[in-house]
Amino acid sequence: MRQLLLDITQAPSPSFENFVPGRNAEALAALRAAAADRLAERVVYLWGESGAGRSHLARAFTAARPGARLVTGAGYDGDPAGTLVVDDVEGLPEPRQVTLFNAFNERSHALIVVTAGAAPKDVALRRDLATRLATGLTYRLLALTDEEKREALHAHARARGFALSDEVASYLLTHARRDMPSLIRALDALDRHSVETGRPITVPLLKAALQPELTGTAPEASR
Repeated sequence: MRQLLLDITQAPSPSFENFVPGRNAEALAALRAAAADRLAERVVYLWGESGAGRSHLARAFTAARPGARLVTGAGYDGDPAGTLVVDDVEGLPEPRQVTLFNAFNERSHALIVVTAGAAPKDVALRRDLATRLATGLTYRLLALTDEEKREALHAHARARGFALSDEVASYLLTHARRDMPSLIRALDALDRHSVETGRPITVPLLKAALQPELTGTAPEASR
C-alpha cells in the first residue's frame, strides 16, 4: 500500500504526452511544432490563470526541444541560449527586462517561449519588452473545469480497459493532487494495483491509499 501511495501522490515529470489539452489544443500543437523546429515565429507567449498548465508546458517544451534552456523570470541571467524558455516572465527584474529586450533585438535567441499570468497588453513588464514578446504567437491557456477533468479520467480509464465509477472519480478530484497529470498517474497506479491484487478500484481502496496524505497538507496544483 505504501508503494501505491507513492505512485498516486508523486507528481510525474511534465511532458506533452501527459498534458490534457482541453481547450488548449492549438497551443499544444504550436509548442509541439516549435519543439520539432517547424515554427517560423520567434516568440511563443503563453498566459493564463494559475492551474492552467503554464509551467507544465514550459517544462514539457524544454524537455522536447534539444538545447532549450529553462529559467524563471527571477533567474534569467542573460545567457544567450539558442532557445530560451522563461517561466513567469513577470518575475524579471527591471535590469533583466532591458537585457531580454536587447537580446530580442540582437536576435540572440532563435526562439523564446515565455509564460505569464496576463496577456502582453496587461503584463507587468516594460511596454517595449511586452510589445516585442507579443510579435509571435500568443495563446491564452484555459484551466480544465472539474467536469472536463472528470471526462478525461473516464476516457483514460476506458482506454486502459476498465470502467471508472463516478464515486472514484469524484473522490480523486476532491482528495488527490488536482493537476491533470497527477490525476492520470493516480488512475494508472490504481489500475496496476487492481490487476496485481485482484481487487476492484473502489472508493475504500482509494481511501486506504490516500489516508496518510489526508493527515498532512494537501499538495498544491501545478500552474
